[in-house]
Amino acid sequence: MSPVEIAIIGAGSRGSGYAQYAENNPKLARVTAVAEPRTEQRNALVEKHKIAPSNVFEDWRDIAKAERLADAAVIATQDAMHVDPTRVLADKGYQILLEKPMAPDVDGCRAIAEAIRRNNTIFAVGHVLRYTDYTQTLKELIAAGRIGELVGIQQLEPVGYWHQAHSFVRGNWANKNASSSMLLAKCCHDVDWIHYIMDSKCTAVSSFGSLRHFTPANRPPNSAERCLDCAVEPDCPYSARRIYGRFLEKGLHGWPLDILASEVNPKNIETALREGPYGRCVYACDNDVVDHQVVNMEFENGNTATLTMMAFTKAAARKTRIFGTKGEITGDGSILRVFDFLTEETEEIDTRASAASVAGGHGGGDTGLMKAFIEAVAENDQSKVLGDCRETLDSHLIVFAAERARCEHRVIELD
Repeated sequence: MSPVEIAIIGAGSRGSGYAQYAENNPKLARVTAVAEPRTEQRNALVEKHKIAPSNVFEDWRDIAKAERLADAAVIATQDAMHVDPTRVLADKGYQILLEKPMAPDVDGCRAIAEAIRRNNTIFAVGHVLRYTDYTQTLKELIAAGRIGELVGIQQLEPVGYWHQAHSFVRGNWANKNASSSMLLAKCCHDVDWIHYIMDSKCTAVSSFGSLRHFTPANRPPNSAERCLDCAVEPDCPYSARRIYGRFLEKGLHGWPLDILASEVNPKNIETALREGPYGRCVYACDNDVVDHQVVNMEFENGNTATLTMMAFTKAAARKTRIFGTKGEITGDGSILRVFDFLTEETEEIDTRASAASVAGGHGGGDTGLMKAFIEAVAENDQSKVLGDCRETLDSHLIVFAAERARCEHRVIELD
């Protein structure tokens, strides 16, 4: 069987990351086209995957104008740019892997869903948490009745102080009008994950949260516009000099440094901090997304779940507690601990034992998603993907309802 051919729409961190699957599995997939407006990112992908010059574009619309150049398209543009390429390329006959979230608003998500249904497109969204060995083992434990009947879920997303500053204060997802709400940008796959584990329709949500800290009101006296010029920088935990300097000192040249400069070295990083958005004072940015939020969910089967998104933590893996009538499961993204009420014994299951679980980002989820999507395209079988378009839309609708509940300070019921 010939490798599945992929067009990459958006060659940033996520698009290039998904393309890595083809590099690692050349018999299964290969990248044959790219659309990316930034020269350095585009050229890097072209060189790595030996893409023919005739299949290299700055704008996705030029791919759409050409004869179909691949079997599938990976769409990893900015959130607000998802709808048009997804609809047009689905109409063109491409199978679609779309980076999460689907779109920054309900209408956009529904438009994508309609295009997918209309064309009977093989479709996957980058809800990579579904595809980890950790998640699949947890699903098996629940299905086997190890904790009796599932009653509740508690999920903590510890974003991490420096990650919040990087992505959601200084970075691309800092302003909801330019990108989306914090809940959609950072936690739509947490909500999707809860929905997947609960396996029941969400009927009502409430939510609370705010932009608590990263505001001009909390700006220290005598601080500067940029960390490199700031007298109080040595005592600021959000110092860009310190945050990015630590990665340089460790010899790490990938994310987040490759967001600042395509060629990572001390000189280029200093230039980025001097001239670009990532060197700004965290109290003097245009950010308006929340830095902490809780979401409460009620499900059709009577179960409940809570999600906490918290900026003010050590950057760490998500923390999970699953409550059942006969036991409890706690987890940290790698290790699951199953406590039995009858025996009061705890079994520890290390899901890192599988080699696949450590391949790629998000605990192996990136690789798992790409493997499932490529198999689905190769075999023309949507069931290879963990969740269809309707289920994905439903999880997004929960997120939009939760954000509405936060803004309106009330409980929102879902149809």
